[in-house]
Amino acid sequence: MLVKRFRYPEDILQLEYEPNFAVRGLHYDVEKGLLVKLDSFLQLQLGSVYRGRTKVEADEVLKLYHNRLLPIAYVEGPNNSYRHNTNSKMVQLADLFSVPEMCLLCNVIEYFERNRIDYNPEIVFHDTRTAMGSCHPIMHGKVMRNTEKYIERNPKLVKFFEKLQQAGKNLFLVTNSPYSFVNCGMSFLVGANWRDFFDVVIVQARKPKFFTDESRPIRLFDERTQSHLWDRVFKLEKGKIYYEGSVRQLQELKGWRGHSVLYFGDHPYSDLADVTLKHSWRTGAIISELAHEIKTLNRKDFKMSANWLQMLTQLIEDTQDDDSEAAQICLKEWMEERDQLRNKTKNVFNEQFGSVFRTYHNPTYFSRRLFRFADIYTSDITNLLKFSTTHTFYPRRGVMPHEYASHFI
Repeated sequence: MLVKRFRYPEDILQLEYEPNFAVRGLHYDVEKGLLVKLDSFLQLQLGSVYRGRTKVEADEVLKLYHNRLLPIAYVEGPNNSYRHNTNSKMVQLADLFSVPEMCLLCNVIEYFERNRIDYNPEIVFHDTRTAMGSCHPIMHGKVMRNTEKYIERNPKLVKFFEKLQQAGKNLFLVTNSPYSFVNCGMSFLVGANWRDFFDVVIVQARKPKFFTDESRPIRLFDERTQSHLWDRVFKLEKGKIYYEGSVRQLQELKGWRGHSVLYFGDHPYSDLADVTLKHSWRTGAIISELAHEIKTLNRKDFKMSANWLQMLTQLIEDTQDDDSEAAQICLKEWMEERDQLRNKTKNVFNEQFGSVFRTYHNPTYFSRRLFRFADIYTSDITNLLKFSTTHTFYPRRGVMPHEYASHFI
């Protein structure tokens, strides 16, 4: 698409895809052409700012932004919306397609930089996003032709659906994908009778518009002609396939409202934000990166480094006001060691950007939004098999800065 439609240099076709370059939740500065990582307070994580595939040093970052702390209007636009505002300077890349999109974007910018080709960062971003969007039908075709290669079976999925049915739960599926793709994938994962598990199936829902639009009617999908019908839909029946519509109609026709609904999705904004803020649904986020994060957090070497980093930080804080020569020598050594530990505990997750959920210390901007829009989150929905269908997840009591002088007391 970039080469054929937008006439980008053909050399771009030879650029190598590096799946481990970026992590989900980063921001792209459309004005400056930088890929950055922000914490929950809108602070830049120095050491995780890239122009293309090249790290931008802290001095240059501070020269460009004048401050580590960015104005909220710069990041979110003048209305501080949880959706991208065209007046904001930054775009957050928060879904599963973002990682390959960021890799392509950075590869193209790196190519332009190395070959000293003038470019507009915003145009490159929009061209890349358009190119990625056009790949969906191609991807659907490839997956449908070779399903076993691209989709990994989860033997627990059928058991999970059966458990919910036996508990008297109503299941529904709302997806942006076309029916042919959904049917292929679900038949592979669950079996030819996959529709028996769901009381309502809605395809090509066009989320997030499904959650925000008021006047889009739900239409019946005709499997024989692979098209939607024009008949008025008065009720939603099990076994039938529906097309588009809105959450308002879904709630009216089924009577599912508020906290009686638990809805799972993998995009904190497109899937979860509106149903949380406007419809009071309970929500669950599927964050596949959690498996890698938890495995890393439980490594012995990481635990030792993280604990020593915390203790070292406390030592620095307690000693920093001591003006004696010996104390100042220790402080200098401790600060150097602390910087090394901060980078070490960051790089074990991802060498360029670190953890999806944390900057050096603070939660990431992605985490902040995730915690706002999701009641629970997990790497795999079948993890819930470990709990009864009446289980209540209670929030943990977090420690606020004023509550304890030290975490070790």
